[in-house]
Amino acid sequence: MAHFGVVAPAFLSHFTTLAALAGALVERGHRVTFIHRPDAAAYVRDPRLGFHAIGVDSHPPGSLAASLRLAANPGGPLGLRRVIDDMARSTTMLAEELPAAFETLGIDAVLADQMEAGGALAAEAVGLPFISIACALPVNREPGIPLPVMPFGYGTDERSLKMVEGSTRVYDWMMGPHRRAIEAQARRLGLPARGHLHECLSPLAQISQTVAEFEFPRRELPPHFHHVGPLRPLHRADTVATPRPLPAIDPARPFVFASLGTMQGGRFDLFKRIARACREAEVQLLLAHCGGLDARQAGALERMGADWVVDFAPQLAALARADAVISHAGWNTIMDAIGAGTPMLALPIAFDHPGGAARMRHAGIGIQASARFTGAGTLARHLRRLLQDPSFKQRLAPLKDSVARAGGTARAADIVESALAGSSPVNRAASPTPDTAAA
Repeated sequence: MAHFGVVAPAFLSHFTTLAALAGALVERGHRVTFIHRPDAAAYVRDPRLGFHAIGVDSHPPGSLAASLRLAANPGGPLGLRRVIDDMARSTTMLAEELPAAFETLGIDAVLADQMEAGGALAAEAVGLPFISIACALPVNREPGIPLPVMPFGYGTDERSLKMVEGSTRVYDWMMGPHRRAIEAQARRLGLPARGHLHECLSPLAQISQTVAEFEFPRRELPPHFHHVGPLRPLHRADTVATPRPLPAIDPARPFVFASLGTMQGGRFDLFKRIARACREAEVQLLLAHCGGLDARQAGALERMGADWVVDFAPQLAALARADAVISHAGWNTIMDAIGAGTPMLALPIAFDHPGGAARMRHAGIGIQASARFTGAGTLARHLRRLLQDPSFKQRLAPLKDSVARAGGTARAADIVESALAGSSPVNRAASPTPDTAAA
């Protein structure tokens, strides 16, 4: 049996997704240890999984909260630059400290989140097989496919192709600090030159929470790329707390579930508009703020129109029961909504939310509105349309079937084991000489 190391960005949603796959591997007899800055230990909530802290000097305990606040709401160009600088520092720390951690822990293979290059760089440098996991939209690039952060749709006309090309150049320029960090670590570790996330993907297996039917038309994915759909726990460990049940929902009235995810749950003003819209649309609303609001704010939302305001809700059960969902277009929520056949009102905010919303529009399974500017009245009109127009559910039906067939966590675990069994020894890179390290 193998000992897997897991490396991901220090975000709860990524750790939770990878923990589902890790749990499935543990059930097959493997060991799994997450490796990151000390504060990330709080994200490993399955007691069957291990955690090993690194980066204590550069990312000391207590420092993650400030990084999360900045990432959730950078504010403007200077704030966005600080977010990118923070990403670069994280990748640098991981690439520098993971090789020793892998040796100390006796790691046999690495599950490397696509959004964090440090795991892939370190694994390749020490000759460990690694599998790339796309918890969010895949970073794999090909001509004509907008990057995950881009809000526009797919097209093959000249204008669309130029938009993709131009926006990619702008994105790469903005990500300069992160690119330079990857370049520097690749040189230091004696690896072939590279500077972008899509250049740090596994040659063995790449696993994505997508289904091909919901993605933009892809033609250049490698043969070892696998769409498996949502990665969710196959079984819940006995010692993991059971989520709270759904409230008593009136079956005679439409029911809406609203969540802005774990990073955006503090957006009280947006939640106020959502609550007022649901009151105007005469629907029941369960609102989950994921710990982002206090009791006073939760009470205010209930007075404005929310029937229930909670920190965390059982999302899969809520979506299965809901007639519509209002979300930030985070990838986990989108895929869970498709799996439940629930139409979406998407309010994209940051990261890959615009790309998720663009794919939702492309598939015709929901409505997009502005998280910043759309008022309660317009949101209410969108909700009524979602609830009254049967075409959204009709277009969701085949996508729901594709998610059911994709295989999910069990298939992902099969792919990981097959890739590990078929991997040949990797030539370990020579330790960098002082001249190489300074290059």
